[in-house]
Amino acid sequence: MPRPIQAFVHTDALRHNLTRMRAAAPDARVWAVVKANAYGHGIERVFEGLRGADGFALLDLDEAQRVRSLGWRGPVLLLEGVFEMRDLELCSRLDLWHTVHCDEQVDMLSAHKTQMPHRIFLKMNSGMNRLGFTPTRFRSAWTRLNQLPQVDEISLVTHFSDADGAKGVAEQMRVFAKTTEDLPGERTTCNSAGLLRHASDVAVAADWVRPGIALYGSAPDFPERTIAQWDLQPTLSLRSRIIATQELQAGETVGYGSTFTAEAPMRIGIVACGYADGYPRHCPTGTPVLVEGARTRTLGRVSMDMIAVDLTPCGELTGYGCEATLWGKSSSGAVLPIDEVAQAAGTVGYELMCAVSGRVGFTQD
Repeated sequence: MPRPIQAFVHTDALRHNLTRMRAAAPDARVWAVVKANAYGHGIERVFEGLRGADGFALLDLDEAQRVRSLGWRGPVLLLEGVFEMRDLELCSRLDLWHTVHCDEQVDMLSAHKTQMPHRIFLKMNSGMNRLGFTPTRFRSAWTRLNQLPQVDEISLVTHFSDADGAKGVAEQMRVFAKTTEDLPGERTTCNSAGLLRHASDVAVAADWVRPGIALYGSAPDFPERTIAQWDLQPTLSLRSRIIATQELQAGETVGYGSTFTAEAPMRIGIVACGYADGYPRHCPTGTPVLVEGARTRTLGRVSMDMIAVDLTPCGELTGYGCEATLWGKSSSGAVLPIDEVAQAAGTVGYELMCAVSGRVGFTQD
């Protein structure tokens, strides 16, 4: 038998979250962002749940080929565009739309020999300062692309740096709107936080929105709001089982470095999960976990293959073989949002999803 740890991808939850994104921007089309192997879920495993989207947005050509091999014939967008000139040949063959964010990508297009013009998403750096043309250079880049026979339609795109916080999106949208006000082409602006927090503002009205993390059941502005408050459902559940129990006396310690000391007699369980499975090593004592659906906490250091948990809140019958849910939904339906575990680890849900290791088996639920 394999180790009992298993990751479950919930198709119905993916559908629910996609529906929720549509409701937030009913007049826009929706990109389902499936970069980073669908945020660690697996593109093939999320496809059924997200095929109701209008298009798939991703990062590299391998991911694009996988989406096409699943039978998807709709739009596919490369969010960072191409990395070298020969990538344009595959864009033509797979009918991929792609982002242009720098002069070098314009140069590649101008030198590219093709009979099939490309659909381009021209990116503006409106304040994120990662990718894109600054507002003062954006229109000249658009003019140059518009003159190329290799280019068909040009869409316009920017990305928000602070949609999840107090700064918001107003200034970036003002810059984007002012710079593009008389340019033709569809607009795409909203990430998950922009869509959930600002879609009611006419300033962020867009032809396309591109939710990512919210599709996968993580709140983009946690802890200000939770997935329950946004009506999102967890799409990835990491579950294992207790493989041993120990009875501690007051003064006894747990795990490497003896970082937890029992203050009174207590019973603990040892869960088959560790940092080699993708669970954060730096999660401290007190990180939430579910045992048979009951909420409890981790104890001591996370080791490579095991975690100790407090069985005190879980009842006398909990022990060997009982289910432990590290995040997501337990088999009984109790939910531990991935955001709470990520917060304890000092990170975000994105990282936990993407970090589940190859030795963990996946099941599509």
